[in-house]
Amino acid sequence: MTDRTFLIVGGGLAAAEAAKTLRAEGYDDRLVLVTDEARPPYERPPLTKAYLRGEAAADTLLAQPVSFYEDARIDLRVGARATALDLAQRRVRLSDGATIAFDGLVIATGARAIRPAIDGAGRPNVHLVRTAGDADRLRDAARHAGTAVVAGGGWIAAEAAASLAQLGLAVTLVVPGEEVLERHLGREIGGRFSRLHEAHGMRVVRRSRVEAVTARGVRRSAGGVRLAGGDHLDADLVVLGFGAAPVTELGAAAGLEVARGIVADERLETAAPGVFVAGDVADAWHPRYGVRLRSEHWDNARRQGRTAAKNLLGRSEAYDRVPYFFSDQFELGMELVGRPTDDADVAIRETGTGYVALWLRDRHAVAAMHADTWDARKPMTALVESGAVVDRRAFEDASVPLDAVGAMAVAPAG
Repeated sequence: MTDRTFLIVGGGLAAAEAAKTLRAEGYDDRLVLVTDEARPPYERPPLTKAYLRGEAAADTLLAQPVSFYEDARIDLRVGARATALDLAQRRVRLSDGATIAFDGLVIATGARAIRPAIDGAGRPNVHLVRTAGDADRLRDAARHAGTAVVAGGGWIAAEAAASLAQLGLAVTLVVPGEEVLERHLGREIGGRFSRLHEAHGMRVVRRSRVEAVTARGVRRSAGGVRLAGGDHLDADLVVLGFGAAPVTELGAAAGLEVARGIVADERLETAAPGVFVAGDVADAWHPRYGVRLRSEHWDNARRQGRTAAKNLLGRSEAYDRVPYFFSDQFELGMELVGRPTDDADVAIRETGTGYVALWLRDRHAVAAMHADTWDARKPMTALVESGAVVDRRAFEDASVPLDAVGAMAVAPAG
């Protein structure tokens, strides 16, 4: 055994996976994990779904059981924020006054919810959903509320709105575009999600934005929101789902390059040797796409945590995984692979139980999504990973096996 120290800063899945992977790969020296939250690293996807609805206990959020850290001899420090990084001296100062010298570092500080600069955004009935504490407060507030306005057209807003409706609240979802999730999935697929929400009694207000949160409602609610056009919506509680911003301050103050996140190469290593990034904070070069990507997805955090840990141990693994995402809203479950883009054509296969969407650019598959068609994941992932040339008519024909669609497009005539 040597006397190396590896330090991980972060309280999410990327941090937990990095720690777990280091031990699994045989690293036996000192390992410290620091998180500014008051609990061990945990997963965030349930916060807007089962956990918000009270269907999952707090311990089910944990990325690893509490006992894991003791058993694996990981020095877990909760409630301690990393306040300064000294790259020359290779040490991190914590909010409790402690200083940790490191030989290798993984920055997995994640992202924080954006609180917009609008009037009333700090009122007690206004909620963000990013941490377990946020979800706890929102769930408690929902028990005493009858109406809610959720603002935002992305995943957090859509999932939180669905969960609040399932809890029995009358929910209005205010989206900036034509449809729910339009920015992520385009207008056609977004329209299907809008109709899903409306079919469950939710009101969707399109092409609008919340301009202010008001103290009192027009009727008997505890408040409401004023829209950009001047209309007022009553609401006992308000959820602002305006996205998240990467927590880059630690790296930026130390001189690391920051763009959409902390910049790293395809191995997730920053310009500082031995300093890696993983998860929502990472803006890393993606060799498959030839651009830097920052992804706020569960699968990305999990797998980047593993890659960063292995490369910290001297491997040279490029992170080139095709993006993957999942969501549950009401009774619908979906999975998405690849990168839907505005310049791609969307083909849709109706499956009886749901549908499969395929984004095509010059007939090449660049992204795919299924809704309640669980046997589609493997073949649609294969189409996207290979960039297969696809015959659109064959794809849309449900009688053609999905795993044969790519082969048919390039098969010789006759």
